[in-house]
Amino acid sequence: MRKSSRVLGGVLAVTLLTQLSACGTLFFPDRRGQIDGKVDPLVVGLDAVGILFYVIPGLIAFGIDFATGAIYLPNDNKYSVAPEKLQDAIGEDGKVDSAKLKAIILRETGKDLPLDDPRLIQHHGSVEQLATYGLILRA
Repeated sequence: MRKSSRVLGGVLAVTLLTQLSACGTLFFPDRRGQIDGKVDPLVVGLDAVGILFYVIPGLIAFGIDFATGAIYLPNDNKYSVAPEKLQDAIGEDGKVDSAKLKAIILRETGKDLPLDDPRLIQHHGSVEQLATYGLILRA
């Protein structure tokens, strides 16, 4: 009886660990921050397996993937803007003007980004990080 309870506990522990790691946020961290797009069937399948075996971890995995945007397939279109052109979006106080940034991105890539969307994840940097990209503050 003691050996069977150890085996059962081991199987339960391994199953829980696989379900906790079976979400798109852990498998595809580069997709975090997306707002919308086509849903990745692989991530949905992994999250559905979590619901099949354990309802609560599966629902949590779905919630995390939708909240972070990792459940969406990446866009095939890659756009970039030269750092020199982004210089105009930085104010004298070192803060980025969202309206100017949106206009520069629209002009350079043709994409109108929803920079005022409340679901947008914004990362705050420092003057040193701007300097690594060759951007300097205007005095």
